[in-house]
Amino acid sequence: MSTRDRAAFAEFAAARARSLHRAAYLMVGDPQLAQDLVQEALTKTYVAWPRLRDPHNAEAYCRKAITTTAISWFRRKGWNNERPTETLPEGALAGHDGGVAQRDEIWRALQSLPPRQRAALVLRYFDDLTEAQTADAMGCAVGTVKSQVSAGLAKLRTRLGDDLELLPHDDSTEEMVTR
Repeated sequence: MSTRDRAAFAEFAAARARSLHRAAYLMVGDPQLAQDLVQEALTKTYVAWPRLRDPHNAEAYCRKAITTTAISWFRRKGWNNERPTETLPEGALAGHDGGVAQRDEIWRALQSLPPRQRAALVLRYFDDLTEAQTADAMGCAVGTVKSQVSAGLAKLRTRLGDDLELLPHDDSTEEMVTR
């Protein structure tokens, strides 16, 4: 790899690291695991850098690497999303903590989803990618993205009950949820 390519990759990695880490964190739910995931995705992107040429291609390639690597880690490790803790979580909180409790409930509900549904929701609603971009990042068809998002939102709505206003509204998923 040329010096110019290495410099371009370093610039890309520095500029996008925070966004990539956020997406990885939302997919795996653990900051250290997310950092490992980003590092692995950036390594794969570095190897492919001479073929990518365009930073937009590099970002799509890196997001796809994050998504597919996260899904394969969940499959390989038999991830059950349980983590040891010294203190048990408390029940509902009062005051301004209601907002924190609400976000925590959404977080727990998101983490309870299967990896592909979680990845689809993170890419679509947190990273604000189009269905086509999400499909490209996940390495699947647009129809698969639609079904994964629809199923994920339905599960979130079931789990969150009356807190439906917290979730994205999509006419195609509303129809499925209300059936």
